[in-house]
This record gives sequence, structure tokens and C-alpha cells, in this order.
Amino acid sequence: MKMSSATSRRNSCRGVACGNRASSECHVRRRGSSCSYFSPGVQTEDFTVSLSQPIFTVTLRFLLAIDLWLSKRLGVCACEESPWGSIRPLVRLVEFSGHAAPWLIGTVYTLLRGESAAEQETMLNLALALLLDLLLVRIVKTMVRRRRPAQNRSDILSAFFAAMCARFFLARLVDTDSMRVLVVGWAAMVSLSRLLLARHYVADVGFGLVMGYCQYGLVERLWLTGDCLVTALISLLYLN
Repeated sequence: MKMSSATSRRNSCRGVACGNRASSECHVRRRGSSCSYFSPGVQTEDFTVSLSQPIFTVTLRFLLAIDLWLSKRLGVCACEESPWGSIRPLVRLVEFSGHAAPWLIGTVYTLLRGESAAEQETMLNLALALLLDLLLVRIVKTMVRRRRPAQNRSDILSAFFAAMCARFFLARLVDTDSMRVLVVGWAAMVSLSRLLLARHYVADVGFGLVMGYCQYGLVERLWLTGDCLVTALISLLYLN
């Protein structure tokens, strides 16, 4: 009778321990799932191909599959539980350095406090370039409508901005090799932070870099000189 009682107590303790371990494992799984590359309700892309499909479709699906795989491998700072989650605050700081809001505020402040007409002209066109960048980013995102990783919570940051600003600075404000290296390095780090934080896919960041670099060509074509600005202001006053 005593042996039966002891055996039942051991079985009971073993059952409680197993239950606690299962609960703990379930909790760990739930915590890990909160940092998945895709949100729980999002379906991943279907990359299945058939030999009857056109070669262009097969190639495109193959490239998209590589893009998704590489992007998932690079998203090592997506959350605190990620492999490089310990440096996530530092990567987010680099990401914030490419935020449009402080850049616009700083540009407008420098424009208003500019000591020369040339400096004010440069800052005015930089402010217009930043606004143009935000407009183009919104248009492209509206047209493409590609599903983004679940961790992407910011629409105002983009590789467009970093690439455009880097080329603007290289063409108008930077005149030493050390500063050129610093500007190019900053643009590269901001773009890389988007991948480490799983904000965008590799193809999206690459496309943004190319578009941002080319965007400066449009900025140069629309460049406003001091004389053009004065003429425009006089015309507005005359019309009013």
C-alpha cells in the first residue's frame, strides 16, 4: 500500500514537471513567434513554378525566392530575440540618422539663418529635394504595393533618401576625400540598417539606392537659383 502511494506521488510530480516544461516551451515558442519575419496573419509568397510557365515568370519567381531568403538571413536585428538583438538600439540609431523630419528641420533652420545667398540657395534646393524624395517614395510604394516584412513600421525612411542626400552632398557641399568617404559610408550604413532591422527586402533597398542616386539628376534639372526665386516671388506678389 505504501509502495503504491509513493509510486502515485512520483507519477504526479512527474506529470506536474512535464506540464510545467511544456508550458515553458509553449511560452518560448509564443515569444519567438512574435519576432517572425512575417506577421501571423500574413501569407508568404508562393514561389512554386511549373515547366509550362513562361521563362520570364520562372526567372522572376526564382529571383524573388532568392531575395526573400537573403532578406531573412540579413534580418538579424529584427527584434530583441534575434541573433544580433543586443545591437538593435545602435542599428536603430543609425536608421534614425536617415529620418526625414530632423533633416527637414535642420535644412529649413540653416536656410533661414544662412549668411550668404549661395548658402541659402543650396539649402532651399536641398529642402525641395527632400520633399520631392518623400513624394516619389509615396508614389512608388503606392504603385508597387509589395508586401513588406512584418517588422517594417516606418514609411518615411528609405534608401531613396540616403542615396539622394549622399549624391547631393558629394556634388554641392563636400570637397575633401575624407568627407566623401564619410558621406558614402553613412548612406551605406543607413541602407544596411533597413536590412538588419528587416524593414525592407534586399531588392527594395537596392532599387531605392538606384532611384535615389538618379533622383539627384532631376533635382539638378529643377535647380532654383536665387534669381529664379526672386522672379517667382515677384510674380506671385504681382498676381496677388
